[in-house]
Amino acid sequence: MNWLSLISTLVALTFAGFVLYRYAYRGGAHLLLWGIGLVLYSLGTFAEFYLSLRWSPTWLHLWYIGGALLTAAWLGQGTVYLLVRKPVWLAHALMAVLAIGSVYAVWRTLATPLDGRAFSAAVAVSAQYKQIMPPGGVRLLTIPFNIYGTLGLVGGAIYSAWLFWRKRVLPNRVIGNVLIAIGGLAPAFGGVFTRLGRPEFLYLSELLGAIVMFIGFLVVMTTRPEARRSPISGAGGRAWSP
Repeated sequence: MNWLSLISTLVALTFAGFVLYRYAYRGGAHLLLWGIGLVLYSLGTFAEFYLSLRWSPTWLHLWYIGGALLTAAWLGQGTVYLLVRKPVWLAHALMAVLAIGSVYAVWRTLATPLDGRAFSAAVAVSAQYKQIMPPGGVRLLTIPFNIYGTLGLVGGAIYSAWLFWRKRVLPNRVIGNVLIAIGGLAPAFGGVFTRLGRPEFLYLSELLGAIVMFIGFLVVMTTRPEARRSPISGAGGRAWSP
């Protein structure tokens, strides 16, 4: 039984609740999208836990939607909304493309036939889904979604950390954004270990990723209220701050 994935689910849901509560309190499209991304994160990790108990085509589809396709892209889009302020239409246009692409990806995933005969609950789903899902098709969609998400989430956090470091102000935001970038990269490193035949490291990387991003978010939030009203401006955007 994969308890690490269940713990990751609880951490991600706690994080999502914290972000969505903050969205309800102060608004901000970036917070809403981060909340959605974290709910997708928790969906993927819980599906992973469920599939370590028994076979379910429904939960395999949900694992693929939350764990492989959409999480990084929606988290990254949240950061895009925070950083890309000019031209004003650009973030909205990217959001429209992401929304349409997500609907298409979900439809394609749910319509993909699965071969449950190849499934084993004793093997990590990330190590066997290629034998369960047909090649090509929806499996190719992970490439653009995850590239876009990683550039938005990790690249945006690194860019924000660099802005504050360059200005020599708000060191907590430098540290917090670095932690968010590290947390965002952690599951990707777990995927590398999966391809090397050590999928158990993916469970740990997902848990550490959720924890480290949550800590980074909290560290960024320690900024004084008056400092929040004066964000450090960069080329066409502003630094990451929840």
